Amino acid sequence: MNRFVLNETSYHGKGAIAAVADEAKGRGFKKAFVCSDPDLIKFNVTKKVTDVLDGAGLKYDIYSDIKPNPTIENVQHGVEEFKKSGADYIIAIGGGSSMDTAKAVGIIINNPEFADVRSLEGVAPTKKPCVPIIAVPTTAGTAAEVTINYVITDVEKDRKMVCVDPHDIPIVAVVDPDMMSTMPASLTAATGMDALTHAIEGYITKGAWELSDMFHLKAIEIIARSLRGAVKNEAEGREGMALGQYVAGMGFSNVGLGIVHSMAHPLGALYDTPHGIANAIILPTVMEYNAPATGEKYRDIAKAMGVEGTEKMSQEEYRKAAINAVKQLSKDVGIPDNLKDIVKPEDVPFLAQSAFDDACRPGNPRDTSVEELAELYKKLL
Repeated sequence: MNRFVLNETSYHGKGAIAAVADEAKGRGFKKAFVCSDPDLIKFNVTKKVTDVLDGAGLKYDIYSDIKPNPTIENVQHGVEEFKKSGADYIIAIGGGSSMDTAKAVGIIINNPEFADVRSLEGVAPTKKPCVPIIAVPTTAGTAAEVTINYVITDVEKDRKMVCVDPHDIPIVAVVDPDMMSTMPASLTAATGMDALTHAIEGYITKGAWELSDMFHLKAIEIIARSLRGAVKNEAEGREGMALGQYVAGMGFSNVGLGIVHSMAHPLGALYDTPHGIANAIILPTVMEYNAPATGEKYRDIAKAMGVEGTEKMSQEEYRKAAINAVKQLSKDVGIPDNLKDIVKPEDVPFLAQSAFDDACRPGNPRDTSVEELAELYKKLL
């Protein structure tokens, strides 16, 4: 049996943020707890949504104690502030950091027995849906607005906790490319490659099946044709990435990921490396490693990436073509091709063990070991 979990409702396209007020009123919500990071508030991105709330006469408090890799302390503080606010729903505005914080806060509020944030790691047996969340992404990458996953950093242990819970999914996603238009080129590139990693890992993961394959292949196609334009801040590219990353999220949230993500998570925890950058650097090397366990799927990936003549290629040729297409896209949008400026060689054993222990690792199509993960890190140095 396969299960598929998606939002109750989603809105897409320019001007979609107007739906935030309509949904809040239609559902009888009284006051919002707005989760958004300090930079989005500083540069008036959050204001685009709060202006909608103001125009509709809807009350809200803003919570902005959110780091790029949100911590246990961010969540604990958020729980305290939510209780003080008297809010009855959450509006999460931002990338994965804001949404992950909102999910954890919402889960703990309605499931107080999980007040110890560490108890949420893995598949937590929560009993109740989280506080209702309306999610408004400002990056085209994480797809946190449609996934059942969130990631919280345990600073004391230098590790990221991957939490998987159908109860945390936002009830409404509002995917408006105008909310993403202020992203700098570097962030657009990083988050876009994160979305591509979701689509490729989701397509080859052990849990993949026909329904998820449909989403992932379409996402690869959309991202491959849109990311370069999005980095140049072209409207068509922005719109394509807003949709492509969401479509990828619809798939991978339900079937899992693999060791690209399990290797990227420790880099974020130990060095605060942006998640999209880490994924983008690691992806081609892991694709090479995974190739023997992927059947003919790299032919489909190569074709979706825009490679011509894949039907006439040998297995070796289309696997190489898929990997090279990913490398070229990554290069074109300015992503580094190695980890030498990020990883300290003496940290490799810790990173490899952390990657092996990560919740994404079991979904990888090729079974691995701590020793093989260490070799992959070394190869990227």
